[in-house]
Amino acid sequence: MEAALSGLAALADPYLLMLIVIATLGGVLVGALPGLNATTGAALLLPFTITMEPIPAIVILTTIYCSATFAGAITAILINTPGTSASATTCLDGYPLSQRGEAGRALGVAAVSSTIGGIISVICLMLAAPLLARAAYHFAPPEYFALTLFGLSMLASIGNGSPLKNIISGAFGVLLATVGIDLLTSVERFTFDFNELSEGIGFVPVMIGVFGISELLIQAGKISVVREQIAMKAIKLPSMADYKKVWKTILRSSGIGTFIGILPAEGATVASMIGYNEAKRWSKTPEEFGRGSIEGIAGSEAANNAATGGAMVPTLALGIPGSPTAAVILAGLMVHGLRPGPTLFTEQSDFVFAIFWSMMLVNILFFFIGLYGAKLFARVTLVPLQILWPIVFTFSIVGAYALEQSMMDVWIALTFGIVGYVMRRYGYSVVPMAIGLILGGMLETRLGQSMVMLDEQWWLMATRPLTLFFFVLTFLALFGPFFWRKLTGKSAQNNSGVTQ
Repeated sequence: MEAALSGLAALADPYLLMLIVIATLGGVLVGALPGLNATTGAALLLPFTITMEPIPAIVILTTIYCSATFAGAITAILINTPGTSASATTCLDGYPLSQRGEAGRALGVAAVSSTIGGIISVICLMLAAPLLARAAYHFAPPEYFALTLFGLSMLASIGNGSPLKNIISGAFGVLLATVGIDLLTSVERFTFDFNELSEGIGFVPVMIGVFGISELLIQAGKISVVREQIAMKAIKLPSMADYKKVWKTILRSSGIGTFIGILPAEGATVASMIGYNEAKRWSKTPEEFGRGSIEGIAGSEAANNAATGGAMVPTLALGIPGSPTAAVILAGLMVHGLRPGPTLFTEQSDFVFAIFWSMMLVNILFFFIGLYGAKLFARVTLVPLQILWPIVFTFSIVGAYALEQSMMDVWIALTFGIVGYVMRRYGYSVVPMAIGLILGGMLETRLGQSMVMLDEQWWLMATRPLTLFFFVLTFLALFGPFFWRKLTGKSAQNNSGVTQ
């Protein structure tokens, strides 16, 4: 309780409150612009937070995360173009409502659902993260190694590519993590005589390249796309009849989003899809879905915003990012010398609860911004791409250079911008690569520590219950779907044979 009150007291700082308001406005702006998303916005801002104190720096990144996730609904409803992938399912019912002249009603439902989903997830974050961190006190290097390996196994299901391509992308990220001097053996690897690479490839320029510059190259092919914008008079709060219709959906999707967010490597996009599907499954009028159902909007928006708080649970408690944007936030923590895990909650409890309370405040702020500013923010979609993306490119280069005042970081950002563009063109998601880079270093370090602890007898890991448990989970994550398809395929064949 004392830590929670100390974290709340940190928000009394006028400077921090000003940063939260500015970052919320910036996050809504980022989320409302098609092509930009929370991950890109956080990656672009990451280098500018390096010189800040840890609390303001991480608060800015989490604020961008929460507000941009909500703002994707604005363009999804008004121009049928989701500002973020997490709002893709919002298009299915939001845009049809707009075409019927009910854009204000649709945005009102989205704002209320997003706020409630976000607040519920932050409450769960406050309760679950300390408990999970306390349980992690029983972890030694072998347990952390097995846990990190399990986190890497979840990369198969993250991103837009096939599971095999996602694993290849993640493996490439782990390979990148081996660049530099091995801390255990002091052997220099893959530096090609560049002294700047002796400490490894920095997270920040890679994040800027794969999320910012590669998106610029992708969007360059969409300059000629013309978007139709729906006129909107004003946003309307849901009526009492609307509340009666959607309150169960909002609570259900909030729970779904929080749970999905907690799972390593999942995120708001997966949560919104499941939330939407479950809303349709439990609806009394499923035939309205796809034609302008407010339940569809509520199910999608409550789930994707609830996933933001859920994703921060494994990120802070275990150091395993719960979403792509959480991976950027994790990189920010590590750049500031903060190690997620039990010690973060015992030694930096004020910091942790300041993050929690700031996320709560952001969810309340974007509710009012959504109600009174959505019409204004919707107009940013009229900014020509020929103007928008050169500005993004400039921010990318300045941000990459500002970190260490090194041209090597600029070349790394440009290189990985091209690498990310090529990967995306051929169906490889860049998200597993980015997470693989972060977790790869942890994996190697924990493995080395485990070998020292077990006197090079690696097979003794299987004698430790928690380590064995995570190994089993990793095996099921990688091969479970394959065996399940084989099993259900045989069952289907047997049933068809009996029927005949």
